[in-house]
Amino acid sequence: MKVYQVNISEGTHAYDEKQKTAFDRAEHPHRRYNPLLDEWVLVSPQRARRPWQGQQETTAEEIRPEHDDTCYLCPGNTRMNGDVNPDYKGAFVFKNDFPALLSEEVAYENDDQEDLFRIQPERGINRVICFSDNHSLTLPEMETEDIEKVIAVWQEEYKTLGAAEYINHVQIFENKGSVMGCSNPHPHGQVWAQSSIPTQVLRTQQNLKKYYDQHTSTLLEDYLLKEIEKKERIILENDFFVALVPFWAVWPYETMIISKRSIGSIPEFSEEEKKSFAAILKDLTIRYDNLFETSFPYSAGIHQAPTDGEAHPEWHFHMHFYPPLLRSASVKKFMVGYEMLAEAQRDITPEQSAEILRNLPSVHYKTSNARHRYPALDEDPK
Repeated sequence: MKVYQVNISEGTHAYDEKQKTAFDRAEHPHRRYNPLLDEWVLVSPQRARRPWQGQQETTAEEIRPEHDDTCYLCPGNTRMNGDVNPDYKGAFVFKNDFPALLSEEVAYENDDQEDLFRIQPERGINRVICFSDNHSLTLPEMETEDIEKVIAVWQEEYKTLGAAEYINHVQIFENKGSVMGCSNPHPHGQVWAQSSIPTQVLRTQQNLKKYYDQHTSTLLEDYLLKEIEKKERIILENDFFVALVPFWAVWPYETMIISKRSIGSIPEFSEEEKKSFAAILKDLTIRYDNLFETSFPYSAGIHQAPTDGEAHPEWHFHMHFYPPLLRSASVKKFMVGYEMLAEAQRDITPEQSAEILRNLPSVHYKTSNARHRYPALDEDPK
């Protein structure tokens, strides 16, 4: 049998196995628990100093016109299916021309299904929401009053679509930036309403209900009180909402906006809450753009009670932001290898990213001559 020589290096780090050092969450690897999904994330803060020779994204920022004749979302333009957009002002909603779900009911026999080959038809409705008629804008560049109008559309879509007998969940979300697979730069989001409660939401629901049944208070209500007390991961706070980096965050600059009041869904907002939500949305997304002085990409979405006709006192309104940028406008975090095969992992700690975002200006970099860029992560921010 042929024997191969394998060269193994243990590295240059020397440790005294008999001596234990005091744990420091800003220095030592550790796992954090996510109670919403009942899963863990590995945090490896020491890796934030590693050099980067991997993939770098193109960062040339295009200056877009207020109206683009080639954009199928701009007012008055013809979409791919031949429909012509009205000459709208403000927000505009239309049925997705290439939907992932269809509303037609189908006849399906499932008597002979096997346990390992299960299938079920899924009905639903997909809609597109243009946030503005102005092609050049993004949420952080819109006026707060115009963001309020978008929120009003979200409220109406949740109520209208959720009222359909076969719709049990309404997902409102936005993909921003080509890095996140967004095929059109016009400011817009989507609504997917469907007959099933999707996997991630169902897992969240089960954990929220388990907590509520044990404590008679919502999980996020109690969590938010603790976060406000600790003041370690809070970025922004107003009378009705808090924006923070979750203790269990996976993405480098992941955040959540949580309502202070235990609200199950967006139509329950008072007028004051709607204004406050618009204000904190604008302020948080401005800080994202200011971080690397670029139009910051992300996937964001609202989590709220299902529309299945059941009472859901366990639900507490919150909005997730999952941005991929890691240490500059050109370097992103990839969920590969260990993350796909074992569990989620991050380098920079949630406390560090919260501090960085918290200390950024609230004035958008495009409207200021000041340089806002935070020092590179290789300089070990604390």
